[in-house]
Amino acid sequence: MLIFLIISCLFVHASSLLPPIPDSPVRGVLIFPNFGEAKANIATNTITKIIAMKHLLATSITIALLSLGLAGCGEKQATKEVTSDAFVTIQGQDLIKPDGTKLFIMGTNLGNWLNPEGYMFKFNKTNSGRFINEMFCQLVGPDFTADFWKAFKDNYVTREDIRFIKEQGANTIRLPFHYKLFTDEDYMGLTADQDGFARVDSLVEWCRESDLYLILDMHDAPGGQTGDNIDDSYGYPWLFDSEVSQQLYCDIWRRIADRYKNEPVILGYELFNEPIAPYFENMEELNGKLEDVYKKGVAAIREVDSNHIILLGGAQWNGNFKPFKDSKFDDKIMYTCHRYGGEPTQAAIQTIINFRDSVNLPMYMGEIGHNTDEWQAAFCQTMRENNIGYTFWPYKKMDGSSFVGITPPENWANIVYFSEAPRATYKEIREARPAQAMSRKAMMDFIEACKLKNCVVQEGYIRSLGMK
Repeated sequence: MLIFLIISCLFVHASSLLPPIPDSPVRGVLIFPNFGEAKANIATNTITKIIAMKHLLATSITIALLSLGLAGCGEKQATKEVTSDAFVTIQGQDLIKPDGTKLFIMGTNLGNWLNPEGYMFKFNKTNSGRFINEMFCQLVGPDFTADFWKAFKDNYVTREDIRFIKEQGANTIRLPFHYKLFTDEDYMGLTADQDGFARVDSLVEWCRESDLYLILDMHDAPGGQTGDNIDDSYGYPWLFDSEVSQQLYCDIWRRIADRYKNEPVILGYELFNEPIAPYFENMEELNGKLEDVYKKGVAAIREVDSNHIILLGGAQWNGNFKPFKDSKFDDKIMYTCHRYGGEPTQAAIQTIINFRDSVNLPMYMGEIGHNTDEWQAAFCQTMRENNIGYTFWPYKKMDGSSFVGITPPENWANIVYFSEAPRATYKEIREARPAQAMSRKAMMDFIEACKLKNCVVQEGYIRSLGMK
C-alpha cells in the first residue's frame, strides 16, 4: 500500500510537469483562437506528443504497480503456505512441538470474555449469558447494554493480558467462545455481523507475539450441549436431538477450520464443552449419541483442515469417557477432562488415567481450580507425574480464585441486588430497578476495573500452578 501511494504521487507530480492541454468550450473539440492554419497544425502535433507522453507514463506506472501487486500477492500466499510439520502433533500420549520437543500444556482459560457467566460478575440466579443480557437490558436499556458489551469485549482481555499470562510461565491458553459469535444471531450487543473472527484473529496475533498456543473451545454449542447455564441453553442438551443444530455446529466448525487451517499458533479445536449434564432421565441415551456427534464435527473440519488436533471431552462434566468406543476414527485426536474438588491425588483421577492408557492418546485437564493454593499445588504435582497438562479456570473474575481479581466497583452491589430480585413481571422489574444513572456508572466503572492495570494479581494462586 505504501509503495502504491508513493508511485501514485510520482505519477501526479510527473504529469504536472508536462505542458497543459488547452481547454475547449466544447467537449471533444480543440479550439486554438488567433492561430493561423500552420500554427494550429504545430499546436495539434504538440498536443498529440503530450498525450502520447502521458499515456506512456501511465502505462509504465501501471505495469510497475501490477508487477508489485503480483509480487505482493505471491509473498502473502507464501506466508500462508504452512507445511504440516509446523503444527503440534501427537506421538502416543505426548504432544510434540515442531522442534521435536514435548509440549506439556500449562496455562489458563479466558472464561467470561466471549461467554459471560454469572458468578464471575457475582451474580447467582442470573447465571448465563442470555440471562445476564436480559437483566442488563431491564436495568439500563438495550442500547446502553450493547455499548457495555462492546466496551467489555474491548477491555476484558487485551494484548497486555496475554503478555502477563506468558510472563507467569504459561505456554497455552484455552478460549471458551459462544457459537453465536459466528452467526447473525443477537449476542453481546450485536444483532448482525458478529465479531467472532475479528476477536479470535486479534487473540491469535497476541498469542503469536507471546509464544503461546491457543485452544479454541466451543463452550456454547447450537441447541446446547450441556443443558445448564454454562452452555447458555434452554435447560436441555438439544444438540443431540436436533439435526438443525448439528448442521449449524458443523457449519461453524468448518468455517473456523477453513480460516485457521494454516495457523500453527492454534493447537487444536475443542468441539464443545462438558456435554450432557447428569440431570436428565435419558442421560445414557444421550451419552450414546455423543461420539457420533463428535464424528460429524470432525468430518466437517477435515473437509478443509487436516493440520490441527481435535479435542474431545467426556460426558458429565468432561469426566465420563465410557461413551467413547472408537479412538481411531481420526489420526489427530486427544481427549480432555475437567476436575473441581475431590482429593488431589492420582487415585481421584485413576479412571481417567486408565482410559488415557487404553487409547494411548494424550489427555489434558482443560478446567481445574476454585480451590486452595495448597490443593492446587498438590493436584498440579499429581498431573505432572501422570503426564496430564492443564489450563486452570479462569484467568480473570471478580475477587479471586483466578490469575487476577477484579475489585467490584462502587454500587455494584445494587446491580447484584437487581440481578437476584424477582423479575418475572413488569411490575416486579419496575419495583426492583435501581436508579439508572447510578447503574450505568457502575457498569462503566466495571469496565475500568476489569483492565489488567486495575486488577489484583493473585500471586499465591499463580505460584500454586507450578508453571515456572
